[in-house]
Amino acid sequence: MTTRMISKLAVPIMAVSIIILSSCTVSKSEGFAIFLTEEDISPDQMEALSHVEIADQPIISMEDIITYNAKTHELQLTDSAFERISQLEVPVRGKSFLVCVDKRPIYWGAFWTPLSSVSFDGVTIWKPPSSKELKVITLELGYPSSSFYSGEDPRNNAEVMKALEQAGKLTHELSITSLSNLPHSMKGYELYSWLEDSQWHFTLITGTNRNKTLEEITSTGDYISQSGWVKAHVVGVDKIKDVLSRLPESESVFWCDGMRLVPTAETNINIQLPPEQIGDAIKEYADRCGLDFIITMP
Repeated sequence: MTTRMISKLAVPIMAVSIIILSSCTVSKSEGFAIFLTEEDISPDQMEALSHVEIADQPIISMEDIITYNAKTHELQLTDSAFERISQLEVPVRGKSFLVCVDKRPIYWGAFWTPLSSVSFDGVTIWKPPSSKELKVITLELGYPSSSFYSGEDPRNNAEVMKALEQAGKLTHELSITSLSNLPHSMKGYELYSWLEDSQWHFTLITGTNRNKTLEEITSTGDYISQSGWVKAHVVGVDKIKDVLSRLPESESVFWCDGMRLVPTAETNINIQLPPEQIGDAIKEYADRCGLDFIITMP
């Protein structure tokens, strides 16, 4: 959701709160919940309205949530709640929702279908396939990618985080170093390397069809999400060997050069393969781990 969206929704949110408080005698203990709009208002109309009324019942209640990841904004849902979302009818132009605390709207967004070719610059929840093994949905920024989003990120709202924490639902990112095994990736993993301050840096990241950005690859910190997304940034040959040792046997790893990255502004960082001696040592170790390790040449 953009700053423009938030400012235009200041009045709608107040109006919704007034409507709710004057017409309902609901306990203030409901906490975090996601509601559809009462009249199924489309996302392209939300900004123009002076007020928005929420549906009688939430599409996702606090009871439906097993955990909410504060880092990735992933919601692990109960089986019944996940099935409800996967069966939700979502038009190609989205289906509006409001994130609420005690039935008071905090910010709005839209359910979106991955089949849509229409872009959106707000907060989204992508409709998941019902066959998905992990019952996880994510509050994303923009569609079809975060590059379509502009403005401030409303998902870290203090009231939302407090409500989830008080209900015992809030978790933080999982640590790669705390896991003995990393998850299998349908598209394998990508490995990137670069020389910085006379040290070799490495990032192992979940493989995708899209090209990664330089910032995405070189940013510090690492995490694994509940849906299986992995990013590990380490410094030194021994550290990347340790990360590789946590991958499942026969996992594909593609050691990529900078040609696969999205072009960015001028930078001193040059994604490249290390000298042959270092590269051979890492490949030999990966082979001993039973990995399908492929070095892509420029």
